[in-house]
Amino acid sequence: MRVAQPFQYQGSKRALAAKILQYLPVGVQRVVEPFAGSAAFSIACAARCRAKEFWLNDFNKPLSELLGLIINHPEDTADLYKATWRGENEDALEHYYQIREDFNRTNDPGLLLYLLARCVKGSVRYNSEGLFNQSPDKRRLGTRPDTMRENILAVSMLMKGRTIVTSHDYRDVLANCRESDVVYMDPPYQGVCGERDSRYLSGISFDDFVAALDQLNERGVRYIISYDGRLGDQTYGQPLPDYLALTLVEIEAGRSSQATLLGRQDVTFESLYLSKPLSEALGAQPCVQHRNSTTQMRLLESPSQYGIIST
Repeated sequence: MRVAQPFQYQGSKRALAAKILQYLPVGVQRVVEPFAGSAAFSIACAARCRAKEFWLNDFNKPLSELLGLIINHPEDTADLYKATWRGENEDALEHYYQIREDFNRTNDPGLLLYLLARCVKGSVRYNSEGLFNQSPDKRRLGTRPDTMRENILAVSMLMKGRTIVTSHDYRDVLANCRESDVVYMDPPYQGVCGERDSRYLSGISFDDFVAALDQLNERGVRYIISYDGRLGDQTYGQPLPDYLALTLVEIEAGRSSQATLLGRQDVTFESLYLSKPLSEALGAQPCVQHRNSTTQMRLLESPSQYGIIST
């Protein structure tokens, strides 16, 4: 099933959304994404009619405003992109740099859409001052306006009228989640990023994140987390503590682009953590989801390093 996506975004779970949705209960009233990014998970969820309402949040305000424009003002957003896009003109690269400068001066979310469509591999980069500094992809000119319009309209049709979009600290979002919600979190990967990474305007503290999860547990709010992972035998990130009682599902994501470039065969596995109320309701067990099969976690050599409690 093809699900429209207006822009690429590094770290997006678009390719894994169908597998993650296996762990979303039937009849969910609202899905909450405190780290929405491109909202790939919620868009896939809406396309499959898996929830009635959505709350998209991202601390990156221009990004969250862009999501709001796409959902609530699709025609205007598509028109702006068409006016901004520079096709076959010889000055396409200079045009990109001018748009980037304009965006860094104004934080106009409409300009951000062009930058995301045109920059290298949808790979967002910010400097220490919070300015967008990624270069253009010289091999491509970005999504063509007609295709962009189709994608924007498709997303708006799925999400308009049942989605709120905000730009708050994730902890404020979690504090206002309801027991009937299911929260999907895809935070900056602590194992790769620490508390500062050029891909994000702001990192998050590991301790603060754990404390927020503990509070969700106390309130009985169900949640799913995409967090850390491994490449071959190398793991990334400090394990989430055992007392959170999370169930780990590893999802095979294929070879990373870096491994491919180096001619290596290492396979990337994304970690998916399920809260205790959610895993118990679903009867979920720790496991490894390969492309064509699922293996119980006990087959791994060192499952303890992932902080598994419930089985």
